[in-house]
Amino acid sequence: MRTKSRKKNRINVITLGCSKNVYDSEVLMGQLKASGKDVVHEEEGNVVVINTCGFIDNAKEESVNTILDFVERKNRGEVDQVFVSGCLSERYKPDLQKEIPDVDQYFGTTELPSLLKALGADYKHELIGERVTTTPKNYAYFKIAEGCDRPCSFCAIPLMRGKHKSTPIEHLVIEAEKLAANGVKELILIAQDLTYYGLDLYKKRRLADLLRALVKIDGIEWIRMHYAFPTGFPVDVLEVMNIEPKVCNYLDIPLQHISTPVLKSMRRGTTFEKTNDLLLRFRESVPQMAIRTTLIVGYPGETEEDYQILKQWVKDQRFDRMGCFTYSHEENTHAYHLEDDVPEEVKQERANEIMEIQSQISWELNQQKIGNIYRVMIDRKRGNYFVGRTEFDSPDVDNEVLIDATQHYVSVGEFAMVKITAAEDFDLYGEPV
Repeated sequence: MRTKSRKKNRINVITLGCSKNVYDSEVLMGQLKASGKDVVHEEEGNVVVINTCGFIDNAKEESVNTILDFVERKNRGEVDQVFVSGCLSERYKPDLQKEIPDVDQYFGTTELPSLLKALGADYKHELIGERVTTTPKNYAYFKIAEGCDRPCSFCAIPLMRGKHKSTPIEHLVIEAEKLAANGVKELILIAQDLTYYGLDLYKKRRLADLLRALVKIDGIEWIRMHYAFPTGFPVDVLEVMNIEPKVCNYLDIPLQHISTPVLKSMRRGTTFEKTNDLLLRFRESVPQMAIRTTLIVGYPGETEEDYQILKQWVKDQRFDRMGCFTYSHEENTHAYHLEDDVPEEVKQERANEIMEIQSQISWELNQQKIGNIYRVMIDRKRGNYFVGRTEFDSPDVDNEVLIDATQHYVSVGEFAMVKITAAEDFDLYGEPV
């Protein structure tokens, strides 16, 4: 039996994976809306588009399970059509078509016009920056480039996203102006590799020039940078960060490892010494900078000595923010030819130990914030707390500032000056001043 409460011809977009996928879903929804379609994000609809992730095993499993769930719902008559797009579909389309044939159609990462056509909509080239944001109204992910030219041995992203392709500065300024007009105060710059921005279009790295253009936009208060690559980092970005108050003293730079033999096998183009020199330059140039990084443990050939070097380095560097992942053996990557020789339980033990060290570092750094006053962006209200962030924190992955809503009032989507009164490993507690 079909459910009678379902809305006819409503398109429900489901987003899995990273912030790049969030952005892509928002662009898809903007195009659908411009064609007069009724479109929602992760609500009820009789037509479903699943934007998948295909990066590592856990993400692939979540994507497949979500597809199977909606195919079941289709077979029960609860939805009419199921379409699949995104990275998993780009990477494994023939296998998916064979294994899950009840999906109506599969589309890769570059097939937006074809997906729109299947949904009864036209691709509108003139829609620069028109999208339906799914994040809280005060911030938006801001994709400045697509694809990646880096040869990292463990990474399948170039297989799914193609070569690096920068978006022109003038297009990005138009997009940012439209976001600001809709109340967005914070731009979170994302790409597979921010560091490379501009090389393909302008024959030189232009990230600093892009920042200088974006800070001029009225309404934009914070600009945050995610996913910079350590090799070839454009140091003029540090000058802009120092001079421009709108550019957050924050950088997400996935370093992955520190043992030189592992870095060499990973094809990262750097060494223990070069990485440490870069971090020292960051801290000398912008002393207030919060550095976020991500690490991989259990990479093929990672010895106990390599791991101990990594562990000591984490203790010495005292990163403000960090994530640690276990190595995932991905077919068609360079590292797939290596033996995946670190047992799964050892990978997990190493990741847990690294994160325990980081948890203690984070607790100690947070204790130093007690008594200080910070400008805090209030993202939402959750239970009895208003939830916000300092300029040193990105949504969903970093510290949060919690304000007791039974005692204090602050406006969601606005800034507030907040005095920190207590701190835990990854949460700060404060009151408005």
